[in-house]
Amino acid sequence: MKLRLHQFLSKTGFFASKADAKQAIWNGDITVNGSVVKKIDFQFNVNTKEVQYQGKVLELHDEDVHFLLHKPAGCICSRLNSHEESLEKHSIYELFRDHVDGPTYERLITVGRLDEQTTGFLLVTTDGKMVHRITSPDHTVNKTYRVETKSPITDAQMDTIRNGVRIIVDDGDASEDYWTKPAVIERMEPQVAMLTIGEGKKRQIRRMFGALDNPVVDLHRTSTEKMELDAYGLQPGEFVAVARSDIVKQIYQPSI
Repeated sequence: MKLRLHQFLSKTGFFASKADAKQAIWNGDITVNGSVVKKIDFQFNVNTKEVQYQGKVLELHDEDVHFLLHKPAGCICSRLNSHEESLEKHSIYELFRDHVDGPTYERLITVGRLDEQTTGFLLVTTDGKMVHRITSPDHTVNKTYRVETKSPITDAQMDTIRNGVRIIVDDGDASEDYWTKPAVIERMEPQVAMLTIGEGKKRQIRRMFGALDNPVVDLHRTSTEKMELDAYGLQPGEFVAVARSDIVKQIYQPSI
């Protein structure tokens, strides 16, 4: 099987992005059978040629894995950078480090993100196509959350959420002004509701209730479409391997 060099590097899962893989080629860090190759469109037989990055042998990993994680509070959904490490932040990826092999660990990506203090349902996979299919704005995939607020949730607040909330964000670096799509909300207790949304903008639920002057004090994702976290009996920080067919069946159709 022949591949272009940049395609091969992307499929190894070693690089965080296609841009990083191409830069490694241009930097002269990639060798094919011992010879430095700086052309990203260089084609070669992956079954007969050895590729190395700074002396480390790279291999293709075609089989994807999928996990359902009960995300604990206090973890971010990205890999730690030096600044975050200095702040002693924790990443959900650390939970997988000792349970999967190195190449698989490097390929893991989250299906969307939950903010640092939000808990619950989170898919983690090596399948980039699946991530795109579930998170793309072109597709509506419903997520359900248990929301606890500072004050009792009023009928007027629920009506606003059902019709759409205006969100205005100005954090100094960027500004946004948009309306959320209509959502489904059911009050369970005076300060607790189950909320289902089909979109996933940054910190959307916290911003929705913040715009209604009723801040969220606890947020927990219970499910994505028909896939329920409670069905797997996971404690915070625990995860389980799930079949791709189960994800497709319960979250989206048709198969990609």
